[in-house]
Amino acid sequence: MSFSPASRRTALAVFAAAALGLGGGVAASAVPSASAAPAAPQSVEAAGLQASPGELWKRTELYFGTTKPGGGELTDAEFTAFTDKVVTPRFPDGFTELTGRGQWRGSDGVISREKSKVIVVVYPFSDRDANREIEEIRTAYKAAFAQESVLRTDSVEKVSF
Repeated sequence: MSFSPASRRTALAVFAAAALGLGGGVAASAVPSASAAPAAPQSVEAAGLQASPGELWKRTELYFGTTKPGGGELTDAEFTAFTDKVVTPRFPDGFTELTGRGQWRGSDGVISREKSKVIVVVYPFSDRDANREIEEIRTAYKAAFAQESVLRTDSVEKVSF
């Protein structure tokens, strides 16, 4: 059986609508019955829930590879020396260091698997120096250990101490 291009487009559109639930149908459970009274809205407190404490802060994660270009791997002592010299002076109120394993594809197309270090920093929006300091950390690590990159992710988190 052969279909014209218009028929193929129509069949594709019908299939997509059905797959995405765009057919206009409504589930029976979603239709209120005549005897059902509308539910009264409840406040968070009335429902027995409480808003979580805290305020919005920025969160930055930096991912550091530890494989050295000439071979070998950065030691924990070398990474600690780096954080003591470069990270702590910029974020003396604290940060978290995590150790993991990861992989990434370098600019040469080769997939590398290596031990990695992650530094997590949370800081208030009012910290106007944080972005510059984070970029200084990334630049210093790449220069000190001949790294191609240091991954940075940023998000907003609700923080309470």
